[in-house]
Amino acid sequence: MSTAAAPKTPLVEQTVRQLIDDGREVGVQVAAYLDGKLVVDVAAGIADPDTGREVTGDTLFNMYSVTKPFAATALHIQVDRGLVDYDAKVADYWPEYAANGKEATTVRDVLTHRAGIPQMPEGVTPETMVDWDWMTKGIAALTPLAPPGEKALYLSMTFGWIVGEIVRRTDPQQRSIGRFIRDEIAAPLNAPDIWVGLPEDQFPRVAKQIEARPSLPPEHLPPLYTASMPPQVDLIPAVFERTDVRKAEIAGVGGVFTAKSCARFWAMLAQGGELDGVRVLSEDLVRTFNTPRPMSDEPDPVMFGQPVPLGIAGFWLGGEQPPVAAAKHARAICHPGAGNSIGFADPATKLAVAFTHNRLQSPYTRDDDTALIVADAIRQELGID
Repeated sequence: MSTAAAPKTPLVEQTVRQLIDDGREVGVQVAAYLDGKLVVDVAAGIADPDTGREVTGDTLFNMYSVTKPFAATALHIQVDRGLVDYDAKVADYWPEYAANGKEATTVRDVLTHRAGIPQMPEGVTPETMVDWDWMTKGIAALTPLAPPGEKALYLSMTFGWIVGEIVRRTDPQQRSIGRFIRDEIAAPLNAPDIWVGLPEDQFPRVAKQIEARPSLPPEHLPPLYTASMPPQVDLIPAVFERTDVRKAEIAGVGGVFTAKSCARFWAMLAQGGELDGVRVLSEDLVRTFNTPRPMSDEPDPVMFGQPVPLGIAGFWLGGEQPPVAAAKHARAICHPGAGNSIGFADPATKLAVAFTHNRLQSPYTRDDDTALIVADAIRQELGID
């Protein structure tokens, strides 16, 4: 990664500081690239209120579902290399998957969250969730809740294991998904702090998460929501600050990043698959990523009956409402994460942003959306739409 400092961005710095002073944030990192160059690099606040440790540019943050685009990109790399076809059946690469009504599931069904298996395997616990073989065997044995390809059912957690197993089985080196992401995305992009499976020696750098989301009893949640994220493995600090969970390659929700490394990934996408002369994906392929999936307005019963603005490649698309408002334009590709982190790339303006923090929150309106507030400050400071 370039060691050159980003230009001073007083408006962004002031905006972040005000959010912290107002108690709406505790610790924040935000990084932005424009035309492939680092233009915003802000770190502020407290990483660990128990010790007073401050946030620096080296602080690592849990970004939850912002991990999914990294897993999806690993799969797109395999497509670029001719090792995977979007229209092929998952079982062509993973024969055991062809069980209990999943035989016809295609790779594209998985990327567009129409595989029909949002539910986690019966009996999942934190201890079994960190066992890749247990999880993939359990997922292979699931019965779909709707015929594959027919209904939007958001793969809140299962996405990472399905995609990761396809990548592992089609990789000539049989690398795990975390290793593949390190070798084929993080290293080429000179983005050292992209971690899916965090080594224990990196633990002291991680920001302590602060739960600020309203607590809802399971009986008040849609049944498919709790099936997709059972309480015992939910996206909460008590689970994801466990040593075994931090170390595990949970490719749908387990990513731990710095904003700068994460933003370099999105900058590569904003630049059409290449950054600093290093090509990760073909330009023609990246150009398709903001194509809406078929029936993209269909309500998703996993996600509180709301439509999920997904494209055909596994990325969310920008829009006007939380949690994608920070990405703004529908032409942008993005992915939010639980707690309101986000990464996005706008191919028209070549703007790429990663926003992360440790005060986990759920924005319901634009006024609640601190990621949007910071993104608006970035656009204003840079003079772009």
